[in-house]
Amino acid sequence: MAIEKMTDVQVEAWLSAHPKWKLANGKLQRELRFESFSEAFGFMTRVAMEAERCGHHPEWFNVYGLVRVDLTTHDCGGISERDFALADRMDRLSP
Repeated sequence: MAIEKMTDVQVEAWLSAHPKWKLANGKLQRELRFESFSEAFGFMTRVAMEAERCGHHPEWFNVYGLVRVDLTTHDCGGISERDFALADRMDRLSP
């Protein structure tokens, strides 16, 4: 089954309902700040378990209490429903 790339209108509608996320370089992006590296890494571990279950994995960067996440679906060359779903899971796991 082919993965459908979301239209610009669909992405903008999703972003308007999810103000913690933005569009950066064609990807959904969010920065999260934690009190410590341990808290940041704990969040990343929880997300990794969810990502593995849904078979869709983030691009991310971590230093100390900062986690920056980029979501895109390489199979469709843009943002797909998979990215929206993983972003929603991440929001539920974030402080």
